[in-house]
Amino acid sequence: MVDIETEIFTNVATKLRNKYGAKFTVYGETVLAPSEFPCACIEESDNYAHTQTQDSGSNENHADLVYDVNVYSNKRNGKKAECKEILAVIDEYFTGIGFARITKNPISLDDATKYRLFARYAAVASQDGTIYRR
Repeated sequence: MVDIETEIFTNVATKLRNKYGAKFTVYGETVLAPSEFPCACIEESDNYAHTQTQDSGSNENHADLVYDVNVYSNKRNGKKAECKEILAVIDEYFTGIGFARITKNPISLDDATKYRLFARYAAVASQDGTIYRR
């Protein structure tokens, strides 16, 4: 199985903490009610064998990967802008390594004091970690 989730998470978290400070909160799973703001959730939501490159022994040579990203802000003014700025850092990383963004949209929250942006990225990765845009 191709498993690069830890590498992806570490790289994104490092970029965010370099830009926003060491205490910037980054979760490795989706958190619907974060306790710290602003924050980002980076989670591998799908990882399945890329059947077109399986060999005759059904060995997985590549995997289709999907990452879900949620960014939250609770600023009194400018929460949408803050989410977009944070997501831009994440987007630059994912697209820079070969992922394609397949969606980006706001998610309504019952509490209007918070703003949430959701994005999804997809790519095919080989056993050696090479990433191919779908």
